[in-house]
Amino acid sequence: FMEAISVVGLGKLGLCMAVCMAAKGNQVIGVDVDRSKIELINRRESPTNETGLENLLRNSHETLRATDDYQFAIENSDITFVVVATPSRADGSYSNEQVEAAMRSIGMALKAKEEFHVVALTSTVMPGTTENIVKPILESSSQRKCGSTFGLAYNPEFIAMGSVIHDFLNPDFILIGETDSKTGNRLAELYKNVCENNPPIARMGLTNAEIAKISLNCYVTMKISFANTLGQICERVPGADVDTITKAIGLDTRIGSRYLKAGLGFGGPCFPRDDRAFCFFAKTIGLEASLANTVDKVNLRQVQRIVELVERKSREEAKIALLGLAYKPNTDIVEGSQSIDMALELLRSGRQVSVYDSLATANARAALGDNVKYASTISDCLSGADICIVALPSDEFKKLKASDFAQNMKKGATLLDCWRLFKDFVFDEINYIGLGLGQSIQQ
Repeated sequence: FMEAISVVGLGKLGLCMAVCMAAKGNQVIGVDVDRSKIELINRRESPTNETGLENLLRNSHETLRATDDYQFAIENSDITFVVVATPSRADGSYSNEQVEAAMRSIGMALKAKEEFHVVALTSTVMPGTTENIVKPILESSSQRKCGSTFGLAYNPEFIAMGSVIHDFLNPDFILIGETDSKTGNRLAELYKNVCENNPPIARMGLTNAEIAKISLNCYVTMKISFANTLGQICERVPGADVDTITKAIGLDTRIGSRYLKAGLGFGGPCFPRDDRAFCFFAKTIGLEASLANTVDKVNLRQVQRIVELVERKSREEAKIALLGLAYKPNTDIVEGSQSIDMALELLRSGRQVSVYDSLATANARAALGDNVKYASTISDCLSGADICIVALPSDEFKKLKASDFAQNMKKGATLLDCWRLFKDFVFDEINYIGLGLGQSIQQ
């Protein structure tokens, strides 16, 4: 069972989807408006940094090609996935500009085609978008009726940056919002052949799937903010350890352990915006999503409380070493990174800031400019620091020893460990503070 597939939008998710489907033997045509990106892909060079992408792309000579020609892509495929950006607006809703442009081009290309064609929207959109905006655009530009000569689906992905390929091939479940059973069957069959873990498939109408997408991410952020609230409580109780508590309560299947981890708040290109979109959507139907609103407030508070702690523990001209700039380990993405927000706040308070991240430094420059020192090694970053903030639980930082901090930082300096990576170490010459551990954080 092999399909002819086109993927419109070759950003990080779109390209990873395309190479995964191509790796399973499907013929895939990638479509993008960026000529330089198309040329890189056709030379089998990855335009983006993502685990496993380079290898799959290199081995896709027979099954993947990229183009900017919609007509060619639609004529030579039976299923089209649309994975274009839907940036957040100031009010929290998503912009459909790129989705609408792509759908108009797809509709025009469908005019010349007789065979049944499936169009699946993967981009995150506001509930009601696929039915009320996408469907009319496709019908008017193709002059065809949805459900007769083409099918429409809302089919979002639940992936994490840094593990996109693994997550796409091994999803917890597949979500398909469909206009007709023929379209749903076609997509379900495709995923059965592409996924490696035989995931359950949830099939429903378009609007239910759109609400399910934003509500899932909203629920996950609630777990993160709950863990961070619990961590803050533990800090005021002698002997309390947030990891011991979350490990225990996570054993209850009603709660589960995933994302129940205290540390910095959530960031990245999905969680914060989906949380705000959920709040906006509730408002449009006359409700207040007070729980989601509070989750966002708790999340934003994490940065401020760490900055306040640093200000209490150091003089104004102190040197701060910040380990980790991305919003999470194993990625170069700094969008929504609380580490970047911390650096900016500390600079405003007059502190000198030295930063280190082996993947995200280039992207961080756009946000931080020349106001910080960009260290090329961890030792260089720590050198002469009054305070070190370990902002990411990355493998590189987990390998550090107590001596790495003691030998490079000032005597009597403070190590602020946001993820408790070093809570079992013995520190003689520096002060150790682990977020979420019962100790004198308030002093």
